[in-house]
Amino acid sequence: MAAPLRGGGRSVFGGSGGLRSFCTCRIFMSAMFLVLFLATLSALFSSHQDSTLPSSGSTYVHHTYVALNSDPLKTRLDLIYKQANDHIAVLNAYAAYARKLKLDTSRQLKLFDDLAKNFSDLFAKPNYQASLFEPEGAMDEDVLRQFEKEVKDRVKIARLMIVESKENYDNQLKIQKLKDTIFAVNDLLIKAKKNGALASEIAARSTPKSLHCLAMRLVGDKIAHPEKYKDEEPEPEFEDPTLYHYAIFSDNVIAVSVVVNSVVKNAQEPSKHVFHIVTYRMIVAAMKVWFKMRPVPGGACVEIKVIEDFQFLNASYVPILRQSKLAKFRTSTIGGENSSRDDASTNSKNSNTLSVLDHLRFYLPEMYPKLHKILFLEDDVVAQKDLTGLWNIDMSGKVNGAVETCFGPFHRYAQYLNFSHPLIKEKFNPKACAWAYGMNIFDLDAWRRERRTEEYHYWQGLNEDWTLWGSGTLPAGLVSFSSKTKSLDKSWHVLGLGYNPGISMDEINNAAVIHYNGKMKPWLDIALNQYKNLWTKYVDNDMEFVQMCNFGL
Repeated sequence: MAAPLRGGGRSVFGGSGGLRSFCTCRIFMSAMFLVLFLATLSALFSSHQDSTLPSSGSTYVHHTYVALNSDPLKTRLDLIYKQANDHIAVLNAYAAYARKLKLDTSRQLKLFDDLAKNFSDLFAKPNYQASLFEPEGAMDEDVLRQFEKEVKDRVKIARLMIVESKENYDNQLKIQKLKDTIFAVNDLLIKAKKNGALASEIAARSTPKSLHCLAMRLVGDKIAHPEKYKDEEPEPEFEDPTLYHYAIFSDNVIAVSVVVNSVVKNAQEPSKHVFHIVTYRMIVAAMKVWFKMRPVPGGACVEIKVIEDFQFLNASYVPILRQSKLAKFRTSTIGGENSSRDDASTNSKNSNTLSVLDHLRFYLPEMYPKLHKILFLEDDVVAQKDLTGLWNIDMSGKVNGAVETCFGPFHRYAQYLNFSHPLIKEKFNPKACAWAYGMNIFDLDAWRRERRTEEYHYWQGLNEDWTLWGSGTLPAGLVSFSSKTKSLDKSWHVLGLGYNPGISMDEINNAAVIHYNGKMKPWLDIALNQYKNLWTKYVDNDMEFVQMCNFGL
């Protein structure tokens, strides 16, 4: 049996004294950690206890952590304030979005702005500032409850407005995008129209290859066989006033042949019809060869002359010749002392539209002094009926017989003349109805009696600076034959086949003369296809040069 240890029985921990010492040390350390923890919390709490809520809602700072550890009412206030601020932000966002879309939502914008302002005004109420945001003591729960009720009422209204407006704004956004697309497409359409108009202008002003080919082959045949194309003596029918006389001024051989063929083929007595054709010197050979190779059927007569055959047509007598030379001179001196750039540009533009051949219509009484009446036809018309009835119309002392073209406010004098000019404003009525060139029966005796050529000279001379009207023969005709024009039945002359695809076929079929006025002439590739056959059926396709030059293909 082992004997007990001496010295009080000391354990591995150093005996009872050591155990007490160890326990005391652990208690001390725990107490120290506890003290440090409490000190830290105390410092943390004390750093926030002196802070107070700001005086206004716009500068209110959320202290959620402190509220959770201090006053539940502050937590409640914080949540209410955050909810209100969130809805203010949404209202402002919708208002800004509507302004960006530039929509017609002025009423809704005002509602959004007013409701956002109501939230801000609610925070600024004195009783709420004193009881909730700047409390000297404990927060008044009744005031907080009232504040919460008002905020919730406003939140409810805001949500209703947002729900109501959201779908509307989405639809408006789609509409706005569609509008943007339409505007973009419209811009492309405008550009395409401008390009198309330019291409049409080039095509209309250019000589087609087929026309050039025809003229060259006709002249070539004359050079190869001069004995066949000797000039003949004038026929007595050319000055016989008892016959039906026509004036055609053109440099287009195929177009003139169609006009003559259409008139003769529809005439009851072709032998009584006489055609007076005037052209430029460079085209006259081709014109004469054509009618020598292809005589007009039925015994109708054709007289072909050049402008120079009428010796009175010179610059000293004809204003348009004088103005043409002046325009060319000004164009050649752009930048000179006597011509401003703007004036030169204006005269250059108008000089391109000056055509002595077009203005010959104002000299018919002097060109054909022995005639009493003459029917003027442009080279882009087709006769579909016998026209002799025009000579039987009672002109009532008028000079010009023409079809009026006005309808509603369109094709009135105001569209052709410059009524801001005092002379035009004084002499003419802007609402007066305009009429058409293309098929005009002229009483040459009345013309001479009324001295209409002198009237034309007067107005054309005043328009030397292009301030009365731009260019063209119709404005000059409107002022020269004002109150001297007899209105004809519209079935005599139907216009628009060179630009208007909407003319009814009934109207066309009932017309005595159809007119391809416009840029889409029937001999061009840009012609309106639905009307082209009305012209091509009078083309002499049996003529060898027409076949060689690919007309009608």
